[in-house]
Amino acid sequence: MTSQELLCIFMGAAAAGFINGMAAFGTALFALGFFLTVMSPVQAVAVTVSIAAVNGVQGIWVVRHEMMANLPRLARFLVPGLIGIPVGLSMLEMINAETLKLMIAGFLILYGGYFSLRRKLPDIAQRTPVIDALVGFAGGVLGGAVALSGVLPTMWCSLRNWPKAEVRAVLQPYNLSVLGFAMIILIGKGAYDRETLVFVAIAMPVAIIFARIGIAAFRRIPGALFHRLLIGLCLVSGTLLMIRELL
Repeated sequence: MTSQELLCIFMGAAAAGFINGMAAFGTALFALGFFLTVMSPVQAVAVTVSIAAVNGVQGIWVVRHEMMANLPRLARFLVPGLIGIPVGLSMLEMINAETLKLMIAGFLILYGGYFSLRRKLPDIAQRTPVIDALVGFAGGVLGGAVALSGVLPTMWCSLRNWPKAEVRAVLQPYNLSVLGFAMIILIGKGAYDRETLVFVAIAMPVAIIFARIGIAAFRRIPGALFHRLLIGLCLVSGTLLMIRELL
């Protein structure tokens, strides 16, 4: 393995760890561009899922009290999301994944750009159990179809008036559960061969360290700024996804 390849793995792991630690969203969107220059697509996804799963446990520990205090809210997202995953998987042969990803990228750019430019964000305070469940289910479908489970829940939660820890208490376990499901599927398909495990062993320590840095940043970010950050990450994520799909 060359020094340039090691640098790509390091950069991907650092980006994945930091973003996961700070925002609990966008791990794959920020890491895959680096990993795909060194690994096959299956290997890159397997390494990214492993990093996100391990760092997701760290992130859940940070907001464990908020998560336990709001289990019914989390269930409204998570249960429909898990139901949506096999629906998305069953759609793989019926949809054009590249076209769907471009549509999602465009939506992220429009959403992130529009709300980034607004001086005052929407402040949705009322309970919306039906919308929460629909967003969770749609996220699960997108997770099964194109591995973008966190997009819709992040967009929706960034517009709620919940404290930042409560937002994370939804997004982190939601994404961790979906990624854990994906990891089981990848293991069943034999994705974790010897070479992939070497990549995981190289990337994981870097990701864990940078996740701790991201978590430290999360703890220091004011709540209003955190909501802005999530919206900004939607814009950046959409741009990165658009570039990767068009190249």
